[in-house]
Amino acid sequence: MSATAAPRPANPAVIGLAGFGLTTLLLQFHNLGWMGLGPVLGMGLLFGGLAQFLAGLMEQKMGNDFATCAFTGYGAFWIALGGMFLGKHFGIFPATRADIGWFLVAWTVFTGILWVGSLRINGALAVIFSLLLVGFLLLDWAHFCDEALAPAITRIAAWELIACGCSALYLMAAHVYRSVFGRAVLPVGEPWWRDAAPCCSPAAS
Repeated sequence: MSATAAPRPANPAVIGLAGFGLTTLLLQFHNLGWMGLGPVLGMGLLFGGLAQFLAGLMEQKMGNDFATCAFTGYGAFWIALGGMFLGKHFGIFPATRADIGWFLVAWTVFTGILWVGSLRINGALAVIFSLLLVGFLLLDWAHFCDEALAPAITRIAAWELIACGCSALYLMAAHVYRSVFGRAVLPVGEPWWRDAAPCCSPAAS
């Protein structure tokens, strides 16, 4: 009697990418004045925050350092951002424009570190992190520039980050369709940074 093969574990990246992509889109819809903050807060705490954080913990079991750091990190980012919105709304711990700016600067550094790693994994991931890094830099600028200029920069950042969110959903779809169809359906592209050293994060490709 032959032993039954163990089922292949599901890829946690599909949830992490979905939570990141959708929450990023909603926040930019808010920044463009298309919707209020309520849906962004709910999505940020639950899907972009908690679900993405849990996806990162599941990636830890897959042995994927990059995805573990990215998903738990950005999951925590959305939870922290939601907490800041709530704190400001209820007057518990108001955050000034500069406070939020320095918060974003710290996350820009974090994103820059992961951006370098993304270049070694695949083209689609490199696009996501390149757009995200530029988006953070624009938001940093918007929080420290002249207040009259800030709305225009924020709008530019919003459109740029909409592209980032859509890129994350594209990579999510690539993972889902590869599982459903049993083959690659959407191309993810070759790594932008290739040398003789092997890539250490195959599960993120």
